[in-house]
Amino acid sequence: QVQLVESGGGLVQAGGSLRLSCVVSGTIFNINDMGWFRQAPGKQRELVAVFTLFGTRNYAGSVKDRFTISRDNAKNTVYLQMNSLKPEDTAVYYCNAKVATRLDYRRYADYWGQGTQVTVSS
Repeated sequence: QVQLVESGGGLVQAGGSLRLSCVVSGTIFNINDMGWFRQAPGKQRELVAVFTLFGTRNYAGSVKDRFTISRDNAKNTVYLQMNSLKPEDTAVYYCNAKVATRLDYRRYADYWGQGTQVTVSS
């Protein structure tokens, strides 16, 4: 099985910064895309940022130039550095990874973390 464990959420004032981390563990053969999504109360889950296996980074327009995604393949970890936070960034942030396991190395499946709360006060 595969587990994703996030950390780094919390309460911060507008204009502040937070850094989220997500470690992927388990019977991993390979990890393709790694990314972050978020879901605010009453809204659908939305993509925040994704870092592909080949080094491409894509961001939602609302966070571009404020958030930076990075990954450490040796540690199976993805990070999200969030700067200049705004109250509208308040949400539960979920880590996502497309993982092929040693049990079925030909198939990539989506795995999710449990979510970490980010609250930005005005």
